[in-house]
Amino acid sequence: MTPFKQKVIEIIRLIPYGRVASYGQVALYAGSPRAAREVGWILNEHGKDLPWWRVINKQGYLSIRGGSTYDKSLQKKLLEAEGVEVSEDFEVPIEKYRWIITPEEAQRVKLPEDYLENKIRPMGL
Repeated sequence: MTPFKQKVIEIIRLIPYGRVASYGQVALYAGSPRAAREVGWILNEHGKDLPWWRVINKQGYLSIRGGSTYDKSLQKKLLEAEGVEVSEDFEVPIEKYRWIITPEEAQRVKLPEDYLENKIRPMGL
């Protein structure tokens, strides 16, 4: 397993109950800000062991498409069971429920302090 894949899995496991993160946000926290699509591939491959339903697209939509092992109707139910609002159009008010990594969590996934300060904090994430 690649170091990026390992870090993505660690980060997804950190997303707390009742919170969400975007694919791009997970990629950013994993050190590859342009790898949102790869986060989706990792979830498709390893999601059964992860809280996959807590990862949504950057606009707040549940964007799982047909043919996947995972289903956006199930994702909606799982998020709602955690108290996350999801509209009939499968939209979450992402800024209300967005998880922001803490400095302690960033240390746990071995994010360099300068990366946290220079890349993540200026984006408000």
